[in-house]
Formats: sequence, C-alpha cells, structure tokens
Amino acid sequence: MRRFSRRHFLFLAGVFTAPGQGFSIEQSDDDFLEDLSRRAFLFFWEQSDPKTGLVLDRVRGNGSEIGGYRHLNAASTAATGFYLTAFCIGHQRRWADRNEIRERVRSCLMHLAYSQEHVRGWFYHFVNRKDGGRIWNSEVSSIDTALLLAGVITAQQYFQKDPFIPLFAAQVFERVDFPWMLDERTGCLRMGWKPETGFLRAEWVDYRENAILHMLAVASPVHPVPTRCWYGFERDQIELAGYRFVGRGPIFTHQYSQAWLYLRGLRDGPPFEIDYFQNSVTATYALRALCLSLRGIYPSFSENLWGVSPSDSDIGYVSWGEPASRHDIDGTVVPCAAGGSLMFAPEICLPALRYMHSEFGEYIYGRYGFVDAFHPLTLWVNPDVVGINLGITLLSAENLRTGNVWRWFGQSSDVQRAIEQIFARAG
Repeated sequence: MRRFSRRHFLFLAGVFTAPGQGFSIEQSDDDFLEDLSRRAFLFFWEQSDPKTGLVLDRVRGNGSEIGGYRHLNAASTAATGFYLTAFCIGHQRRWADRNEIRERVRSCLMHLAYSQEHVRGWFYHFVNRKDGGRIWNSEVSSIDTALLLAGVITAQQYFQKDPFIPLFAAQVFERVDFPWMLDERTGCLRMGWKPETGFLRAEWVDYRENAILHMLAVASPVHPVPTRCWYGFERDQIELAGYRFVGRGPIFTHQYSQAWLYLRGLRDGPPFEIDYFQNSVTATYALRALCLSLRGIYPSFSENLWGVSPSDSDIGYVSWGEPASRHDIDGTVVPCAAGGSLMFAPEICLPALRYMHSEFGEYIYGRYGFVDAFHPLTLWVNPDVVGINLGITLLSAENLRTGNVWRWFGQSSDVQRAIEQIFARAG
C-alpha cells in the first residue's frame, strides 16, 4: 500500500475516525441523522427474511406489503447487500439485540453460500424472499451481485472474529467467476445473463455504478480479471448546469460504488487520472444547480429543496436524472438523491433533507424515513419506500458521521490489493 496517500492509509487503519471532509456536524444534525438512519435500519430489520436474509424490494411506507409483491415475496439481491451493511451499522450502534443481529447475518451468509440459486457464483436480480428462487424471469445481474458482494465483504470484515461469518463470506466471494462475465472481444464486463437467451447484449461500456463491480472483479482471490479491465470503460466528461464531471448516469451511479469504496484523495493512472470522490462532489452540485435552473417552471425547487433520481411519479416509474434527459424532470423530488450524497456534499445535502422533513414530514416521513418520491407542488406522495434508496441514504449518512462503512469494507486485504494494483498506475 506504499502508493496510498498517507491520509488514506491512516483512515483505513483506523488511526482517526472522521472521514476528514472538514464538515462539522451540529448536535441537532446528528440527532436528525440518527433518527433517519435508525428508521432505514428498521426497514431492513422488518422486511428481510430472518433465515435467508433476503430483503423485499419495496413496501408501503407504513410497512405493509404491496399487491403482487406479497404473493411473490419479491426480494432484491442488491438490497440484500445493503441489508448486510445495515446490520453492521445496527450492531455497532446497538439498534437491536446484538446477538440476534449477528445470528441473522450468519444465517444470511450461510444461505448465500449453500442454498441461494446462482450461476457460476452470480445471483439473479429478483428472487423469492423465502427460498431465493428466481422470479419475474429476471436476469443474472452483474451489478446487483456486486452490490451484494460489497455487503458480504463488509460483514466479513466487521464480524471477523465470528467463527463462521468470515468463512461463509469468503465462499460467496471466491466462487464468483468474473472472467465468465467478461467479453473478451470488447474487454468489458457484461450486465447479465439469462438461461433462456444467454448473455445480455448490454455491457458496462462507460462509467456509471459499475466501479464497485470492476474493483471486485480485480480483487477476486480466485477468479480475477486483469487490472486493465478497470481502464476498459469510457469516462466521458459532460457539462451540466455549468459543472463538468465524468459520468452519464443519474446521481445514484455516483453514490452506490462509493458507499463502500473510499476513494478520497486517490487518482487512477493515465489516461484518466480521475479523483472519483471529488468527481461525485461535483456531480452532486451539478444536480442541485440543474434543479435550481428549472425554478421558472417548478418554483418549489430551491437551494434546500432539490434532487432527482430514477423513481416513481404520479404517472408511473420514470428513469429521470440522467444528464442527457434533463428535460424530463417534472418537479418531483426524490429524497435519496440528496440522502445518498451526504458523504460527498453534506453542506448542501443535509439542509435539503432537514427542509424536506420540516416542511413536508407529515406527508413524506414515516416508519422507514422518507418515502421514495413526492411532488411539492401537487402534493402527490409516493406511498412506497424502496430498499436500495433507503440503503444508500443509510450508508451515506454513516460514512458522513463516522466513515465506518468505508473503513470496514476497505480493510479487506482483497480490496486493498485491488486498489493498490489499480491506483499504482498513478504513481
């Protein structure tokens, strides 16, 4: 790790506890984040199966299950990665009985290691919460598997003194056949595979939420891909609302990977030489500036009321928030857009969340925290909460408060080796 910045190395080693962003959290802010985080944890506690650990994709904000979801017990593989990490946070903060938390993490990892349906170690996107069987003819998903693995590795490191958890976690990670998902012709990792049709045509050809996938592919202790794969996808720079940054996707594509990967102060090698942490800070500011530029159409947008990311709306699900489709925004606010960027830009994200809570909390803040989305002008409120959106808010808040998720995940020797291999090119 000789090429790590000294501050980065000391942070992972636990020499200091704060993430070092120069932002001071007032007591009232910390109290708010404690309540928000604890409610998000409650979602994972109540909406996961105690034996499999698999987490429902979405429920109503009051905790009740949704129509067809109830019959299928529709669980999200990615949300289960957030679940495992949430339980580490909950154990550390004593939000539930610590022995029960440990037992449920152990049961989840044992299920993933020995019972969960998989293909060469890769998991299906949506599965039945009770038995892990594939539902909706969903694909074997490379990114959803990667987000699950991030939680697996976090639990492995946090519960490293447990006699079983590290062993189960190692088995889950070590059997993933990363080269199988690699397209040798293009040098890109594929997005998925279906038993009926084979590999999906879509590949990870540019920078989005796939940074965690590529990092883990290099980090694999048994089935790694070459380090050059990290440099195989495009990093197109775009301009949005006066800001320039890398990344064509919505704001969550900047948040998901760095909920676990601590990249502050690191740059990869040529030809890119990108500080991905600062890049995500810029993307967050650009999103706020985009919302502010639309105040003439949607006067509810303000410096403390902003944020869009793919979500439900009063006309159905909309994949808005991509810079290329900026004109699709209709004034809907998605709280996890600011919530997931707390670790990047707390000076603008925390006031936004507190304003939403103070002005609209009666309608949008409930058992599990903020609902998925709402429209401040029409007062349309999505009745649902979504697991991955609650998860990214919880992990980002914890990284802002303590940096613990970054540290736990970053203490993996496999992850450290991959970061050293990738970022050594910058030396």
